Amino acid sequence: MKKYRGVFLKNEREIGLLREANRMVACILDELGKEVRPGLPTMYFEEIVQKMCREFKVKPGFQGMYGFPYALCCSINEEVVHGFPSEDRILQEGDIVSFDVGTIYQGFFGDAARTFAVGKVSAEAEKLMRVTSECLELGVSEARTGNELRMISAAVQKHAEDAGCGVIRQYVGHGLGTNLHEKPEVPNFVMEGHGLLPLKVGMVLCIEPMISLGSSDVEVLEDKWTAVTRDRSLAAHFEHSVAILPGGPQILDRP
Repeated sequence: MKKYRGVFLKNEREIGLLREANRMVACILDELGKEVRPGLPTMYFEEIVQKMCREFKVKPGFQGMYGFPYALCCSINEEVVHGFPSEDRILQEGDIVSFDVGTIYQGFFGDAARTFAVGKVSAEAEKLMRVTSECLELGVSEARTGNELRMISAAVQKHAEDAGCGVIRQYVGHGLGTNLHEKPEVPNFVMEGHGLLPLKVGMVLCIEPMISLGSSDVEVLEDKWTAVTRDRSLAAHFEHSVAILPGGPQILDRP
């Protein structure tokens, strides 16, 4: 692995391992999405992640990381990220639920997230999920050589704010490799003096818009993990792991 301004540049073999780790994440998210319906405890989805990791013969990427106790981050409605699965929390018609999943394959991490509707949801919730997904695709489109990192951030921020949505600022995307969180940070908003880094072939970035229908401010609940919007407005989260290649960005969790 070469290093460029503190960022590890991956070679073809390393990107292949990251692609496989993320292929497994995509399969897990596909299965979780198929199972989403009212009446299920969120621990049901944790069990799916654990089972599929065993079948793939990989370790869950998040469990034990910084002390996080589960394989799955499961965040409902106003919960932005890092929500705990629970036997007591039951999905209700009209909820939206975000699943964030990681794997470790031969020492390399996979990491991706999607937000799903539980049954029929409000027009506002539909809009939020659509806008957040579009933010992700626009951010990915800027992840190419010749651009600077801040162009990813600007694309996400502009689309979200043009739609009247809030951009969460406390949590950002990141590099990905043999560590879950590598340099550089990938904010979903333009920070003064940040993001002037030219993008290079071999970078692998987790681009992950976290967007709300209201405030961009969050607070962390008593479990010391679950982040919620301060005004309790709905939030959505979508994430891809993206390799910057000579032909442009490649989404590693999109088989």
